[in-house]
Amino acid sequence: MIPKIVRRGLPLLPLAALAGCNTVVMNPTGDIAKQQADLITVSVLLMLIIIVPVMILTVLFAWRYRKGANAKYEPDWDHSTKLELVIWGAPLLIIIVLGLITWVSTHKLDPYRPLDRIDENRPIAASTKPLEVQVVALDWKWLFIYPEQGIASVNELVTPIDTPIRFKITASTVMNTFYVPTLAGMIYAMPGMETTLNAVLNKTGDYQGLSANFSGEGFSHMKFAYKGVSAGDFDAWVQKMKTNPGVLNRADYLSLEKPSVREPVRHYGQVETALFNRILNRCVAEGNVCMNEQMAQDHKRNQVAAAVRALPKTSAAQMADAEICVVPEAKAALVSTNNISVKK
Repeated sequence: MIPKIVRRGLPLLPLAALAGCNTVVMNPTGDIAKQQADLITVSVLLMLIIIVPVMILTVLFAWRYRKGANAKYEPDWDHSTKLELVIWGAPLLIIIVLGLITWVSTHKLDPYRPLDRIDENRPIAASTKPLEVQVVALDWKWLFIYPEQGIASVNELVTPIDTPIRFKITASTVMNTFYVPTLAGMIYAMPGMETTLNAVLNKTGDYQGLSANFSGEGFSHMKFAYKGVSAGDFDAWVQKMKTNPGVLNRADYLSLEKPSVREPVRHYGQVETALFNRILNRCVAEGNVCMNEQMAQDHKRNQVAAAVRALPKTSAAQMADAEICVVPEAKAALVSTNNISVKK
């Protein structure tokens, strides 16, 4: 037999479990995350306007019309204008309000939108330049490059508080999600693509970031330390990092890119110029053509070919006779469109 006092305490076990939960999502230290938490709170409260009365009325109706109750019997009742207004009007108003809040918040909290405030009491001057951090999701670790400072770190992110931060995010192989709960919402990291997150941290401390999108064997350990420091401490950290002899070049990156689990924190005092762009455009390895260069070349070829096809036959013939050098696609267009031979 379970003691009576234990049986009475069983319903409270879920609350006891929740007491130990990390509530950082609803109590963040970044302004963007705070606005997102407020949006969740307002949405829940608006929905409770319907949910709470329905739950109360469920119990009330069950009690009021229980067997043996002295309830009024009205078998022919089928309509009440007041009741219909309440049933349809209240949810409709809530949907309208929620829709308005969602529309405004979607634009205001757009991760690509530059910040306009440090917090609710401090706006950002138009001339303020954000700190840029380039983020690369690897298997199964995180690489952070500070292009203006010329340094990089693995599985450790350090930023100053009250400073706008612009994250440029990509991935090496598979899709991941860059997520720092205390800072802002989740942003996808995808190979060959760049996503952006603008955010700001308002309180110093040690926090944690992670990948929130399953990406294979080492996914559960794909976490990193996030440290929010003062502006002075950040400058000191940068100077200390620059004294590190580690250099992150293309060869080192290709080695780092290989899958590994529980990768320790690493620091690099120097970073090869434009390394992030090479990662983004899939051309870190020697001999690989960068995606942006290949697309630019294809676009140029298509433009030339389209222009040649639009030429009159006389102009095309004159171009051929003048032995003007054109790209192969343009030569093919001349032959197919104008039925002429082009000299090599």
